Amino acid sequence: MTILEIEALVRRGESDSVEFKKSTGQLTRAAETLCAFLNGHGGIVLVGVSPDKEITGQIVADGTLRDIAQCFKRFEPPAHIQIHRVSLPNSGREVIVLQAAASYETRPFAFDGRSYERVGSTTSVMPQETCQRLMLERAHAKQRWENLPAAVTLEDLDQDEILRTLKLGAAAGRMSASMSADAADVLDRLGLRDHDRVLNAAVVVFGRRMLPDYPQCQLRMARFRGNDKTEFLDQRQLHGHALQLLEEAMQFLTRHLPVAGRIEPGVFERADAPLFPPIALREALVNAFCHRDYSITGSAVSLAIYDDRLEIWSDGTLPFGLSVDDLKRDHPSRPRNPLIAEAFYRRGLVERWGRGTQKIVELCVQAGHPEPEFVEQAGALGVRFLPTAYIAPHRVGHDLTTRQRRILQTLAGRQDVTFGELRSLAGPTVAVRTFRDDLLHLKRLRMIGLRGRGRGATWFIVRTDGNNRAE
Repeated sequence: MTILEIEALVRRGESDSVEFKKSTGQLTRAAETLCAFLNGHGGIVLVGVSPDKEITGQIVADGTLRDIAQCFKRFEPPAHIQIHRVSLPNSGREVIVLQAAASYETRPFAFDGRSYERVGSTTSVMPQETCQRLMLERAHAKQRWENLPAAVTLEDLDQDEILRTLKLGAAAGRMSASMSADAADVLDRLGLRDHDRVLNAAVVVFGRRMLPDYPQCQLRMARFRGNDKTEFLDQRQLHGHALQLLEEAMQFLTRHLPVAGRIEPGVFERADAPLFPPIALREALVNAFCHRDYSITGSAVSLAIYDDRLEIWSDGTLPFGLSVDDLKRDHPSRPRNPLIAEAFYRRGLVERWGRGTQKIVELCVQAGHPEPEFVEQAGALGVRFLPTAYIAPHRVGHDLTTRQRRILQTLAGRQDVTFGELRSLAGPTVAVRTFRDDLLHLKRLRMIGLRGRGRGATWFIVRTDGNNRAE
């Protein structure tokens, strides 16, 4: 660090990651703040800067450095704190820069038997409840459900899927193309075996048989009629490895999600596009499979489609220190299951750096939808996709019959068409009543309209303007 960088820090003032101390006479207070930085997101203490932002520096002798070293021995567990000395021009004095990086897997840190936290520019003793939660997280980081030995052998895993991961990983530049095409070697490279023992994470990603030992490797899917869970149109519960369940979920979305598109002459089918960006939906599903709490035996990933929204839920709360609001801005990546997340990353299904949730938001906004809602409740985390306001002609369900689509395509190319003209399309084998029901169904969806009455009545496409208002 240079004197210019120090001057820039001082101009900005003290904050949640910067504190000033006039001299090492305040070393104990400085160490308490460093402890808070270790327990938070890291930070810097500048020794030789007064609270009123005057850079005074101090004389640094051998005894000064010994005092700092002795002070740092009072941290538990031992903390790595970098020390930099920056000379002040023409004074013989120096600013001592003490820099502590966040250590999420090692915290909580204590100094002289107490843990500290940083709130704004204030350092205070950490509440006992917060300290206990951090201790639980530290224990989880070392011994997690995913890195415990599994109740299966290598032969119980999907060998083809393991080797396919190697192939896809090499294509994505995330695994070596020259790596041995041996399932055991691939698992070792992914960290999914320990001393030749298959880990639980390997079962989640590649397991062939989940029941009775792994009932939590489950996907629940439902398409509801209306906006609540009163009536099912379709529901499925599947057990399998996460890669298989991800594929099943994407197929379920394809079957049940409406598509949005303009009805144009001759290009009706090609104009269709999914209501929500498929990449955003896949990202949300991948997050659910990677970050859920697999230690909960009866847990699952849930996918629910309603008339007015789509929701994806997984059991387990956010890592300590993260809120649902953080998911829409830059935030650290702290996967609950780093081994499972690593396998998805190597396969090219997920990125690092905690950008997945931001990517979901960006894709939905680019598609013209409101920002998705992230929700944490009752020990589970969900993401709720909400469609923008639209008129039915821009929402064409996959359950339309071929005959109904042909009606739309015909009307898209002409201004007004009589019932008799449309009826001739269906052929003599289709009953008049059946064909009339087709027209009424499309009319109820507000996709087509009727002008006039009796024999002179004509059918037409209900078009929309750029703001999705009926013309």
